[in-house]
Amino acid sequence: MADHLRRAIVIDTPPTSNGDLHVGHLAGPFLAADVHARYLRSIGRDVVFSSGTDDSQTYVLASARRKGISPRELSGESWHAIRQTLADMGISLDGFAPYDDRYRASVLDFVNALYAAGKFEPRTVQLPYNERTGEYLVEGLVCGYCPVCLVRSRGGLCESCGHPNNFDELVEPRSTMDPDDPVTHRAADILVLPMERYRDQLTEFYLARESRMRPHTVQLFREVLARPLPDFPITYPVSWGIPAPFEETPGQVINAWVEGMPAVMYCTAFAAEQLGEGVTSDDEHWLAEGDAEVIYFIGFDNVYFWGLTHVALLMAHEGRYVLPDAIISNEFYELENAKFSTSLGHVLHTRDLLAELPRDLIRFYLALSAPEHQTTNFGRDALAKITGERLVEPWNRLSGLLGKAVADAGVDGVALPVSDSVRQRAQAVLDRFRVCYELDTYSLTRAATLIVDQLSRLAATAGVAVDARLADLLFEVRALLTGAAPILIDLAETCGCAGPWADAATVTPFALPTFEKAAR
Repeated sequence: MADHLRRAIVIDTPPTSNGDLHVGHLAGPFLAADVHARYLRSIGRDVVFSSGTDDSQTYVLASARRKGISPRELSGESWHAIRQTLADMGISLDGFAPYDDRYRASVLDFVNALYAAGKFEPRTVQLPYNERTGEYLVEGLVCGYCPVCLVRSRGGLCESCGHPNNFDELVEPRSTMDPDDPVTHRAADILVLPMERYRDQLTEFYLARESRMRPHTVQLFREVLARPLPDFPITYPVSWGIPAPFEETPGQVINAWVEGMPAVMYCTAFAAEQLGEGVTSDDEHWLAEGDAEVIYFIGFDNVYFWGLTHVALLMAHEGRYVLPDAIISNEFYELENAKFSTSLGHVLHTRDLLAELPRDLIRFYLALSAPEHQTTNFGRDALAKITGERLVEPWNRLSGLLGKAVADAGVDGVALPVSDSVRQRAQAVLDRFRVCYELDTYSLTRAATLIVDQLSRLAATAGVAVDARLADLLFEVRALLTGAAPILIDLAETCGCAGPWADAATVTPFALPTFEKAAR
């Protein structure tokens, strides 16, 4: 089926519910996914864009212990805060799914089918163990040095190089909760998915999708597939998570990372219901016969899980499900040239920034400084300077000139003829926006830069020839706002340019407010 006829399932990987979203979260997958979903809708694509929260992560348990509250209380508070922040930033989710009994049932249906088909195998593994508390330490409960790059890492996956560090592979492991406690290793009997079974399929998957992956993701896949693939743990002997129903692992829980695929299937179904669709099963939209186009927007630190282990879980279902078509990753976003850290108090919550600035300015700056290929930085002074000089000032100058010209000419509500050459120019600008928004060449930074460049050109032109070229200028401004609409959501809506582009031989003057009056 041609891509333009396929339903697009846009996945904003569920955030961990250990607190509200900070600006670093928004600068990565959230804004990128929203802009692409808005673009697809504008060209007539059928889209389901969904998310939820990742409540089973041990990071929730660790954060709750630091706060002195239960993990269930923390995850519940965080779910409401995250949903509100996404709405306030204009993230156009079709549904933000709750973590509830239906969610848990969806996860168990997904893993029970694999268990019944003999896809999991028992393993005796060595896990970090806190001798004082008698607790196994996995994922967010343990830290050490990555065995691949020797950078400080949490358990399970290294955020720096992206490689996994399963079981006893961390160098010099320590408890993240009690760093002075003695940590040893102790045997545990768990279930795993043998990843080597899927090597050939994963290699074929990766080679077929290289053009829709960023270079760092391609590099990671090449490195990981150049060595034996480690077993993926299905269960863990920890206290927080969905209880594992398998007789071989009494008292254990499902590894939180295993929940990823059934979680996003459930989120998709929930969102489809919010769109008014009837849903017969939570995995309905992911069935192979539906041939949906699945698009991931994720941080690089999650690429290994979402791009390999999760895909292997889909493959283990023997063709039942579609596989992701694109994996658009991003790097880290720093705050004042240091890593965002909630535990160290080096954080700027999105809600606090929204209290100070219109969301269009935030969205524009995050797009312009997006960490697409390398670590980039958020700075308050830079935000004020760049948005003021490159967006607010030229737009307000342009809107003032055009607004006055429309009033002086007395043509408000009158259809004005547009020259053929300007219609061609407008189409050329929209074609450049389209290149920025299509997956093979996706780039928020280039889209934001295009806004700057075209706005500068139009503001300069209006300053010398606004009366003679009024209709042409209005037409080009309309085209610019149509292309910028996925980023500048409020300005485009206020000006009536948030819908699909429609070429025409005339243009009717439209509202041209100053940026401040267009803001929400």
